Amino acid sequence: MREEHATVSVVRPRSIPFHRPMFDDREAAAVADVLKSGWITTGERTAEFERRFAEYVGASHAVALNSCTAALHIALAAEGIGPGDEVITTPYTFVATVETICYEGATPVLVDVDPVTRNIDPALIEAKITPRTRAIVPVHVAGLPCEMDPIADIARRHGLAVIEDAAHSLPASYRGRKIGALSKATAFSFYATKNLTTAEGGMLTTEDPELARRYRRMSLHGITSDGWKRYRLGGKWFYEVVELGYKYNLTDVASSIGIVQLEKLDAFDRRRQELAAFFRERLSEFPGIGVPPSPDHVHHAWHLFIVDLDEKVACVNRETFIERLTEQGVGTSVHFIPVHLHPFYAKHLGHRRGDFPGAEEAFERAVSLPLYPAMSDEDAEYVVHAVGRALRADKTTRS
Repeated sequence: MREEHATVSVVRPRSIPFHRPMFDDREAAAVADVLKSGWITTGERTAEFERRFAEYVGASHAVALNSCTAALHIALAAEGIGPGDEVITTPYTFVATVETICYEGATPVLVDVDPVTRNIDPALIEAKITPRTRAIVPVHVAGLPCEMDPIADIARRHGLAVIEDAAHSLPASYRGRKIGALSKATAFSFYATKNLTTAEGGMLTTEDPELARRYRRMSLHGITSDGWKRYRLGGKWFYEVVELGYKYNLTDVASSIGIVQLEKLDAFDRRRQELAAFFRERLSEFPGIGVPPSPDHVHHAWHLFIVDLDEKVACVNRETFIERLTEQGVGTSVHFIPVHLHPFYAKHLGHRRGDFPGAEEAFERAVSLPLYPAMSDEDAEYVVHAVGRALRADKTTRS
């Protein structure tokens, strides 16, 4: 680390959680307006949120749902995927990506990742395709878009659907096009820690108007008329159930938060870009710390900032490193335990340690550091110095 940085004194202890959402009076007022309106579940606010979101990502249609898990599930179900089918995805993801394939009775077929990007390696996909393969579900880990051109090319040549897991990827883009308008379906998350949050929530985008109608219908029990249409003044009570559905709709309360958050998203993104650039520059000075890549042909959403800890070079193991950051008030996490290492999926899918060396290597050195718009410059500086202290064997130099 440069000398001028090494001598900066952080004079007071801080508490920097791994994540903190960023709200102000605008979200509170939007929620209050919905509560006063007399209609709090799926209705006009949700329709407005869908329209604005679709416009933002450049998609023709967006359907608001109560989670990204719901979005992935509905996209797979609407594709007609079921028992006997196979869906290609990555082991380096949160478990929802894989469990939604299992919901439909299909088999997840895991393809290893590039250990540097942590994204699925397109060069390994084709070898896993069989006559039973129906879809590919790439996951844009941490907000870094996958290499979508080769994935789309493989899908076209084999007649496969591409359903993107973009839980981390708002507002990411690939070769000048926002994630959300590249594939047959794209699933987003608005969970509490995400770049845009509605506390819990998700969105499913598509270019196909008939699919959008099905997604919306499937999100409300497969019925032909939602509650807003039935219960508003002049609405018609009659409805029919025309297919199997679920209870996956998003409320107007949540959507009102989402509308305000969407208006702030560009400002949030600018701050994330600033923080990521700062961390990439400063943390790269530490031996044993590898910073995440940011290729020129993508816009990284920086949902997560995952550093690679080389324990041999750093002379500290990951658990000790995390403990030392915790002692200094810096929250951390680890993303992700590869799916095939979880006991249930090891048994269910028949995998064992060593089957996906890229994913395992990426996991074993991963530490996620705080990065979110509510962080001040002083917070970011504190994190850098905390990392420096955590790397040193002598832990007595605390501020």
